[in-house]
Amino acid sequence: MGLTVSQTDGGGSSFAQVPPGMHLARCYRIVDLGKQQSTWQGKIKIQPKVMFQFEIHSEDADGNPLLTDKGEPMSISKNFTASFHENATLRTELENWRSRAFTEEELRGFQLKNVLGVWAMLSVVREKGHDGNDYTNISSINPVPSNIKRAGMPNGHNPLKAFDLDNPDMELFETFSQKTKDKIQKTDEWKKAIGTMPVRKSINAGSGFDDMEDDLIPF
Repeated sequence: MGLTVSQTDGGGSSFAQVPPGMHLARCYRIVDLGKQQSTWQGKIKIQPKVMFQFEIHSEDADGNPLLTDKGEPMSISKNFTASFHENATLRTELENWRSRAFTEEELRGFQLKNVLGVWAMLSVVREKGHDGNDYTNISSINPVPSNIKRAGMPNGHNPLKAFDLDNPDMELFETFSQKTKDKIQKTDEWKKAIGTMPVRKSINAGSGFDDMEDDLIPF
C-alpha cells in the first residue's frame, strides 16, 4: 500500500519537503479521513483511513534546523487504513514504534489519541508518486534511541489535536490543506456529520477519539 506524504502545511501553503533521512519528530495531530477509495493489486477497496501528522525537530545536512519560512517546524504525515488486524500496516507501525507487540487486552482498550505528543524517529525516503512527481514519504516510525532521550527532548511546538468525523471540529477542519478537505468532504461520514450539527471543540490528548474501547491503555 502506497502512503503518500502531504507536502502542505495545515493551512495549505507550500513549503520545502522534509529531506530524506532519520528525523526526530513528535506526533501532534490525528485526522479521521473517513472511508476512502483506494486501489491495491488492481482491486478497488473502500476502507476507513486515518492520518498521523508529525512536526520535525531535526537538522539538514549543513546543521540548519528544518523550519518552514514562518520559522516553525516542518511537518510530514502518513495515512493508514484504520485497522488493527495482525497484518495491518497501522498495527505493525505502532508495534515497531512502541518496541513491543500489543496484547489482546491492550488492543481492546487502545485509542489512537494515545500517540498524540509521543516522540519518534522517522525514516523518511524520497519516492515517485502515481502522478510522476517526487515526494518524501515516511517509510517507518521508530522509537527514539535512549541516548537522545537522555540528552533531553525539545519542546513541542503544535497543540495536540485529533479530528473525529463522529463529532467534527470545524475550526480545526479549516486549517487543513485543500487536498485533505476535499478528501474528507467526499465521504459519507462527512455528509452525515454536517447534518448533525452543532459540533464541539477539537479533541485533545485528554479526551475522546474513541477508536477502539473506552479504557485507556498507555502507548
